[in-house]
Amino acid sequence: MSRDGHGENGGAPVVIGTFPMPAGTRFGRHTHTVHQLAWASRGTLTVHARGRTWVLPTTRALWIPAEVPHEVVSASHTTMTSLYLNAAPPVPGPWTAPQPVEVTPLIAELIHYVNGAPTDGSRRADADSLAHGRALLLGLLEPVPVTTLDTPLPTDPRAAEVARALLDDPASARTLAAWGRCVGASGRTLARLFLAETGMPFGRWRTLARLNASLPALAAGEPLHRVASAVGYETVSAFVAAFRRETGVTPGRYFTSARNARR
Repeated sequence: MSRDGHGENGGAPVVIGTFPMPAGTRFGRHTHTVHQLAWASRGTLTVHARGRTWVLPTTRALWIPAEVPHEVVSASHTTMTSLYLNAAPPVPGPWTAPQPVEVTPLIAELIHYVNGAPTDGSRRADADSLAHGRALLLGLLEPVPVTTLDTPLPTDPRAAEVARALLDDPASARTLAAWGRCVGASGRTLARLFLAETGMPFGRWRTLARLNASLPALAAGEPLHRVASAVGYETVSAFVAAFRRETGVTPGRYFTSARNARR
């Protein structure tokens, strides 16, 4: 068993686990002794690891190396399909850090095939098919360049309280001075703390928090006007401009497959 209670492979080359996750399900911070490929075969997954956050629609998965602490959250009803692979070579790479990969229709079919193939070696042909399917699957995994919208938390308790409140309610339009009156610090002090402890001005931190909060809804295909309003933007154009400025692409292109992006 893994440290969070999910099945691991016990020496088998590949084991696949399927986990229904109602909205709001959270698998808290944990590690595995094997590599994991976390994929939302239905819905959208959010994975936090090494201070970064990845939002994964069905067209993406996240390679999580063995022993890397991570947390998995579902914003909507989701099915997580995870491949657990021996930490010994061969694996894609060298991928020593979490790496998002594209899940093409072929890769999705291979995952389902490997999941259905016998793993006990009772029949030679089945064992061979499983090995070939695994090798093909690993060989097809391609990294997807993704700009993650990280929002590190400040350590000062007053600034951290503001940050957590904005992560809970990214649409809040409260000014820094108003936040200061709530937490017992001046707006100027909070501005200084955000810059010193997160490496960015408060305004940019709040923008990244809003854009990060928009990703699950974008991945689920929610209309842009609804997404923009939910995270505090009065117009779609303002939201798109902020998104492009931080990621280099429009919201509509962010989750486009790597193959389509190259066309």
